[in-house]
Amino acid sequence: MEYHFLGRTGLKVSELCLGTMTFGREADEPTSFNLLNRFIDAGGNFIDTANVYSTGISEEVLGRWINGKSRHQLVIATKINGRMGEGPNDRGLSRQHILHQVEASLRRLQTDYIDLYQVHLWDNGPALDETLNTLNNLVQNGKVRYIGASNYAAWQLQKAVDISHQMGWEPYSCLQPLYNLLDREAELELIQVCINEGLGVIPWSPLRGGWLSGKYERGMQKPPSGSRVEKASEFNWSEAWDKYNNEHTWGVIDTLFAMAKELGKTTSQISLRWLMQRPGITAPIIGVHKMDHLENNLGACGWTLSQEQMEALNKASDKPLPYPYWFINSSLRR
Repeated sequence: MEYHFLGRTGLKVSELCLGTMTFGREADEPTSFNLLNRFIDAGGNFIDTANVYSTGISEEVLGRWINGKSRHQLVIATKINGRMGEGPNDRGLSRQHILHQVEASLRRLQTDYIDLYQVHLWDNGPALDETLNTLNNLVQNGKVRYIGASNYAAWQLQKAVDISHQMGWEPYSCLQPLYNLLDREAELELIQVCINEGLGVIPWSPLRGGWLSGKYERGMQKPPSGSRVEKASEFNWSEAWDKYNNEHTWGVIDTLFAMAKELGKTTSQISLRWLMQRPGITAPIIGVHKMDHLENNLGACGWTLSQEQMEALNKASDKPLPYPYWFINSSLRR
């Protein structure tokens, strides 16, 4: 496992991050512990959770596992997200809610500090200054080491970075966006903002809920029984069958299967490797609940795709650019 600096910080994180959204849900506690131990044995040190994952149970499971470990060797990331109660102040990114939730996360994680504390999404409620100032104070008092954002638009991220710099506050160190071979919209502006401003990028859903894992092949009429995509289709989640059952998806998957046969790798490994080699990427977040899934994903480390192979995957996964990007690109080529 290789290690990368998290953006412009001096913090080194493993090239894969273990996501724990399944802990306390699809993965029981013994299974979760086994997955964590295997990830650490493979050289991983970067683990991501959130206060809303299984309504706090994921953090609790992780906290019980951390207890007794060499804490300073681990990089623990969590997020503040959404509604965590029925009261009017049990949501959003106000000072009140952030301070309440960071204390709750610290208790569940059984730790004195959080290495990376991320806001899970933009909040139109409080002034951005209130959110950023509160996060800065958490860094100053040592409860949080670094801060980050997830699911921001590019203008929101740039505004937050600019305000922090203007005020002399701790800036965001990383962004956690949706980014994979089927969802490359982050490249339009978000990735470039991160590169320009020195933020690390830790993509979520690098296999898009299993679409890129090898379970799906052209000609299928429905998702496999019990799969994430089947559940997503039932609840209209973003990786639902109807949203990806199209020629673009099958073209990408065809290319992955052909390359997997050529290289003796799996489609999961190639999909992750492609993402790991994209500009600006620090560490994709792998979400697993079975050991064989983790072993498969760990197989993305220790080798590289050639430039020709990267270009083939880029070509297969390209989509027509929306305005103004197609106009800008055509103007630059004149």
